[in-house]
Amino acid sequence: MTDSAIIAKGDAAKNGPTDKPQDKSAPRHIPDRLHSPVQRLLKSWELLLFAVAVAIFTANSFASPYFLDAWNLSDATFNFTEKAMIAFAMALLIISGEIDLSVASIIALASTAMGAAAQYGAGTPEVVLIGLATGLVCGTVNGLLVTKMGLPSIVVTIGTMSLFRGISYIVLGDGAYRGYPPEFAFFGQGYVAWVISFEFVLFALLAVLYYLLLHRTNFGRMVYAIGNNPTAASFSGIRVARVKFILFLLTGLMAGVAAICLTSRLGSTRPSIAFGWELEVVTMVVLGGVSILGGSGSIPGVVIAAFVMGLVTFGLGLLNVPGIVMSIFIGALLIGVIALPRLWAMWRR
Repeated sequence: MTDSAIIAKGDAAKNGPTDKPQDKSAPRHIPDRLHSPVQRLLKSWELLLFAVAVAIFTANSFASPYFLDAWNLSDATFNFTEKAMIAFAMALLIISGEIDLSVASIIALASTAMGAAAQYGAGTPEVVLIGLATGLVCGTVNGLLVTKMGLPSIVVTIGTMSLFRGISYIVLGDGAYRGYPPEFAFFGQGYVAWVISFEFVLFALLAVLYYLLLHRTNFGRMVYAIGNNPTAASFSGIRVARVKFILFLLTGLMAGVAAICLTSRLGSTRPSIAFGWELEVVTMVVLGGVSILGGSGSIPGVVIAAFVMGLVTFGLGLLNVPGIVMSIFIGALLIGVIALPRLWAMWRR
């Protein structure tokens, strides 16, 4: 072997195979997620909820011969659409680390204000505007007490829960408001096409709007950042108090919208209207996967949770289950869904 051959062989041994040159300038691909989209979907809370909804739908179809009737299914949507409208805004508020327990009382006060206006001859546009304005005013009160005075939202909204409904009882006592304009009935009793009610269409539109707001805008990212760490969010330039104030306004506004639909559907106003709804709204939000501690959750989860609760309550109603049993079920469900996400998170690890 010549000296040149020996040198070439030594270089090859030193530098490695010559047929696979190494390009150190080529960028390395580092994945930003440990799981593929399919794996994330299979382990998602939303998929589990969807499976539960399908199971409940199937069980109800066998439990009652009247369940699969198209008009009965349309009536079933009234069990959750009004509450879900509030739940969309409540989801954002809880993700930010706050809560509003006065939403049912805002409905009562807004309904009382609309009824009083109707007694003085206000038309449908005026009645609707009064309902929305009342919700916004109540949301403003809650927002100012929390963001400007630094009071805990749970304490504030427990207080305003009694305040708002107490005003309704002072105004109405044991009486009721009736005599709303005939056109006003469309919001809670009207149908857009065949069995598709106006309320259900409004519910679907609001679901899309809140999905875009939370998951596709900078505002939604700020909500998540505040819920995870409000101090860090503040140092990042996010106006935490302003964002939370807007969320309280949205929650009050949605309570006003729900008051319009519920009052229209019932055709009357009593101070006990929507009594206990705050529990069901919070249950719907937490069941949808929103952490009660803030920082995580999704609108699709809340939508599926709304269907689950609506199917359960409607199915129990068809079986003539007493209302007190439904209340017990809702309370047990709230306790369960607070514990289940933690168990679910432990399993995902």
